[in-house]
Amino acid sequence: MSTSINLKQINKLAIPALISGVSEPILSLTDAAIIGNMDYNATTSLAAVGIVGTFFSMLIWVLGQTRSAISSIVSQYLGAGNIDKVKDLPAQAIFLITSLSLIIIAVTFPFATTIFQFYNASGEILNSSVEYYQIRVFGFPFTLFTIAVFGTFRGLQNTYYPMLIAITGALANIVLDFIFVYGIADKLPAMHIKGAAYASVIAQIIMALLSTYFILKKTDIPLLVKFPFNPEIKRFAIMIANLFIRTLALNLALYLSTSFATKYGENYIAAYTIAINLWFLGAFLIDGYASAGNILSGKLLGAKDYKSLITLSDKLIKYGISIGVIIAIIGALIYYPIGNLFSNDQAVLNEFYSVFWMVLLMQPLCALAFIFDGVFKGLGEMKYLRNVLLFSTLLVFSPIIYLSDYLDYKLYGIFIAFTLWIIARGIPLIIKFRKTFKSLAQNT
Repeated sequence: MSTSINLKQINKLAIPALISGVSEPILSLTDAAIIGNMDYNATTSLAAVGIVGTFFSMLIWVLGQTRSAISSIVSQYLGAGNIDKVKDLPAQAIFLITSLSLIIIAVTFPFATTIFQFYNASGEILNSSVEYYQIRVFGFPFTLFTIAVFGTFRGLQNTYYPMLIAITGALANIVLDFIFVYGIADKLPAMHIKGAAYASVIAQIIMALLSTYFILKKTDIPLLVKFPFNPEIKRFAIMIANLFIRTLALNLALYLSTSFATKYGENYIAAYTIAINLWFLGAFLIDGYASAGNILSGKLLGAKDYKSLITLSDKLIKYGISIGVIIAIIGALIYYPIGNLFSNDQAVLNEFYSVFWMVLLMQPLCALAFIFDGVFKGLGEMKYLRNVLLFSTLLVFSPIIYLSDYLDYKLYGIFIAFTLWIIARGIPLIIKFRKTFKSLAQNT
């Protein structure tokens, strides 16, 4: 029996997911905007936030893949009408991933200086990077816990509670940023970049507490870990392994871009920090529809409703490209004012304005790539996603960014590489999906 797929149904999942999805880039953008306008060491601190933000994105994207894996498995069992068989899986997954996060803190904390030297950071930028990271890293387990709970809610076809949690966390971070970074006259001294790190950690703790409350009160999914492991833990682990490799490839691209931007000088890495964080914001806005694809595709696959899968993909392509175009138009309308939100250094702004148009033009292309990323995660096709990312990073992005560095294109070269990387990610996914499921739909 075919399931009706319409805009209202998609938006019911996509809009809350969109709002919750922007919480992480909003945390980073808030830090960047407030730090970039400090009256003390602003440009150096902004560069440090950009470097640490890239490394943090790597950690979160590598280990935060639990959200996609949990969502895929839970939604497929929900579609097949067997949700009781995986009720214990989320707690076991959370236990594994948060345990791993504690190991990562123990390993990276004492070697923070060495880590950020790999990003070409030195002098005051290096010192600020280490200072910022060694505070913010303690929010990492809480972030992963929240991400895993979000994945459980998505598998249950619910993006409303994650939205409430994300809004609360983002607002808390903004308020705490102002208080801790700038201080309160005669009451609290300004903590500058350290204050931004403390604000982020507290916001992440708040989100984890709210996640605990909602998953226990609004679902019958337990958080108490029970053994033996669920039989699906093996498939979960394989998904995570494939996504781990995939995300390493993704972060190789981010590492290379950050490293080259840092190499070009303080103004370039500061401008790159603004541009890449706005790119992340656009990506997470589009991710609302990618999340809808993730959630619905898993359920439809579980129900073996292939015709509705094709209908879903057609609608997501249309809506995603529309969102990408709208983001680009809005960005063009506020092209110059948006730069002033993040820095008052004209040299930094000049470099930012020279490449921001490329970030905007990428948005519709990003929409296609990210939406089909989400669909394939819902289908559990993590191996294919891994192979596509390896191809696009190793054979497209890396050669292009090294060539552009040789040609001295600087930030232009970085964003040319990103544009071609996005194209190389999106096209194979669309072709594979249409070839596989059009055939299945015709035979049912």
